[in-house]
Amino acid sequence: MAFPPQFLDELRARLPVSEVVGRKVRLVRKGREFSGLCPFHNEKTPSFTVNDEKAFYHCFGCGAHGDVISFAIETEGLSFPEAVEKLAGQAGLQVPQSTPEEKARAKVRATLYDVVEAVCAWYEENLRSSEGRAAYDYLRGRGFSDETIRQFRLGYAPDGRGRLLQAMESRGIRRDQLVEAGLIKLPEGGGDPRDYFFDRVMFPIADGRGRPIAFGGRIMGDGQPKYLNSPETPLFHKGRNLYNYAMAREASRAAGTVIVAEGYTDVIALAQAGLPNAVAPLGTAVTEEQIGLLWRIVDEPVLCFDGDNAGARAALRAAERAMPILKPGKTLRFMGLPAGEDPDSLVAGRGADGFRTLLAGARQLVDVIWQAEVTAARHDTPERRADLERRINARLAAIADDGVKYHYQQVMRERLRDLFFANRRNKYGAKRVDKFQSGTNRGSGPGAPLPGLRARGDIGAVKAMQERTLLATLVNHPDLIQDSSEALSEISLQSKELDTLLREILNLAFSAPVLDSRDLQRHLIEGGFERLLGVVLDPQVYRQASFAAPDATLLDARAALDEMLAGYARMRLKTIDRADAAKDARDDMNEKNSNRLVSIVRESSNAGGV
Repeated sequence: MAFPPQFLDELRARLPVSEVVGRKVRLVRKGREFSGLCPFHNEKTPSFTVNDEKAFYHCFGCGAHGDVISFAIETEGLSFPEAVEKLAGQAGLQVPQSTPEEKARAKVRATLYDVVEAVCAWYEENLRSSEGRAAYDYLRGRGFSDETIRQFRLGYAPDGRGRLLQAMESRGIRRDQLVEAGLIKLPEGGGDPRDYFFDRVMFPIADGRGRPIAFGGRIMGDGQPKYLNSPETPLFHKGRNLYNYAMAREASRAAGTVIVAEGYTDVIALAQAGLPNAVAPLGTAVTEEQIGLLWRIVDEPVLCFDGDNAGARAALRAAERAMPILKPGKTLRFMGLPAGEDPDSLVAGRGADGFRTLLAGARQLVDVIWQAEVTAARHDTPERRADLERRINARLAAIADDGVKYHYQQVMRERLRDLFFANRRNKYGAKRVDKFQSGTNRGSGPGAPLPGLRARGDIGAVKAMQERTLLATLVNHPDLIQDSSEALSEISLQSKELDTLLREILNLAFSAPVLDSRDLQRHLIEGGFERLLGVVLDPQVYRQASFAAPDATLLDARAALDEMLAGYARMRLKTIDRADAAKDARDDMNEKNSNRLVSIVRESSNAGGV
């Protein structure tokens, strides 16, 4: 709604900026102004000032500037009307209503807040009664403490027709108010009203100011639907609200991110484990309005999905919703959970730190779009490559912001060039082994220094470093694995542990061909290879072989991997030659066969071979 300018001016006049800001920032008076640490960016030396006479705040560090209303919007994630209403309450002002209809709607809303609050308290009482014992045991069985149950105001809607109406009428709440709040429903054919929720564990849904406006109910036994949300009401629009938004807002600002989980219990489990910066949509896919709410808190919210195909589809749907409304600095990231895990089970098994580790590896939105299109069809012919490029360009056309679209186009062009170039090298460079059989010093098998790798110490140490380099290249550039899978599967590493790690990498690449480096590392850690992964991804490896580092270009890594594989191919040929020569010598120990065997053994020894 539009507020009269005179009302807004009076609101600003009644509330000193220092009073509003001082609730969140420790201010020190300096002459006519106040100063403190800016709440909008991390700083150690105060550059944030507040001036009551001019009624504004300003940060000389990040440029943040505004009045009491903008401060409430930015620090609490409120909409403009919500901020005005909240500040008006603090200033003792009555919010003006512009039309009779708006006045009537505002009166209904104000009354409904009281109605929903009374019902919420009643549900809480029922949970602690003998009738609510099964619901209480269910929540405790989920691992929720009494403190957590109180914090989230969890309750119980008892079984039986008309129980809620009877309880509320005794407290002076009318039937029509309960209908308007979506808490009871009248049968179409007439008859007594029915409670909207019965025999369910109740999860209150609050608005941005923490006031309960609706409920989600979970059935405890068999039956459908498992979860039931309140219908749309004057207070509640499921596509415009997020579960736990009010409580998560401050925690998200402190943590620097907000986690979007799938449901109520995920959010509660995360909060209890020490991750209070989690919210959840309300029975639907994330909407554009909800993304806007998230962006009021942080620039890059993280959406948490199951690590299966359904989770990948959900991530893609969310990415599609976000693309038209992307803005400079505003995007989404995506965290995939291990198969069979949800946030509840993950924090129970690995704790908050284990969850944060996976959270740190969340993928960018651009990666979700790229992987969805690259894996949707083959791209091994000019026509298929053109189709891939067409599909990606169609995705990018949805981006409304020209600046964001331009940079997406740049990134996608670079990725397409790398992908198509890698395909051509794989197709036309498959016989590159011959190039390295000429005896040049570019490489003579695994015993010789790799490209960019200086030999140090004895042959055994050099071979160990080469094996670590090979694995580091694959882990940091998993896009190379598919094209070289046949050659890689024929390699047998000297270190049994590293050879086992190589087999696991190949297995993961075949079972999940769209894994990026972060996902691959996460799967390896989950598979018990964390120690070996640390050995492989050691900075010492990158110092001697820069192409293996995560920031190396795909072209450099591809060229180096080709050379390494050529060396292993030559070594396999020499091993075969040596076996043949030994057999010939055993069968007929003449001078020719003897000299041939000695020559091969000497060459293998000089090269560090077996």
